[in-house]
Amino acid sequence: VAERAFQLRAANALMKAGVTLIDPARIDLRGTLNCGHDVSIDVNAVFSGEVTLGDDVSIGPNCVISNTTIAAGTTVHANCVLEDAVVGERCDIGPFARLRPGADIRQQARVGNFVEIKNAIVAEGAKVNHLSYIGDADIGARTNIGAGTITCNYDGVFKHRTVIGEDVFIGSNTMLVAPVTVGNAAMTASGSVVSRDVPDGDLAIARSRQENKPGFAVKLFEKLRHLKISQNKVQ
Repeated sequence: VAERAFQLRAANALMKAGVTLIDPARIDLRGTLNCGHDVSIDVNAVFSGEVTLGDDVSIGPNCVISNTTIAAGTTVHANCVLEDAVVGERCDIGPFARLRPGADIRQQARVGNFVEIKNAIVAEGAKVNHLSYIGDADIGARTNIGAGTITCNYDGVFKHRTVIGEDVFIGSNTMLVAPVTVGNAAMTASGSVVSRDVPDGDLAIARSRQENKPGFAVKLFEKLRHLKISQNKVQ
């Protein structure tokens, strides 16, 4: 009862300062929350440590934010976890994104759904939109990181850094085996495992060549069907 009374008092203080709380009864403050003008916070947000929200910041429902600074005009969508991170102006985060310690998201960058960022810089206008892990990395301005990309930063003993330049296109399902550098305006083909540096403007393709076996699938399915029929007769 005492905890809810304390939280409601804190919520009322925020609203008096101009913060929009979708439901004042569903916010948890476990530290210090500093807000600019026209900040909006949806239900079930949890703030701990020292958190600063700039002007026009929008926090979606079910977010957990700790020791993080979020600059003006940024939207954090539902179900995001931000810890010891810095987010620049007019960024778009989530839903279901995780920013771990050392995440530095520069202005107008995009970190999308099911993306994890750790000890990495995502420069101005860069995009990491889907299903990716970016750890111990520098991503240049306006670079696009395709779905399923992983910076393979840990060799079992040491952490290594991945450096990706500006205006780079990283194809979906690319594995970047650090330490590795991808130059400005370079590209990687989808499904590549990149373990050597890629010079500026080059396209890196690092995957096995596809081989099709004519009619093999039909024969295999037929064999499996006969096997299933035989097993059913025995039973």
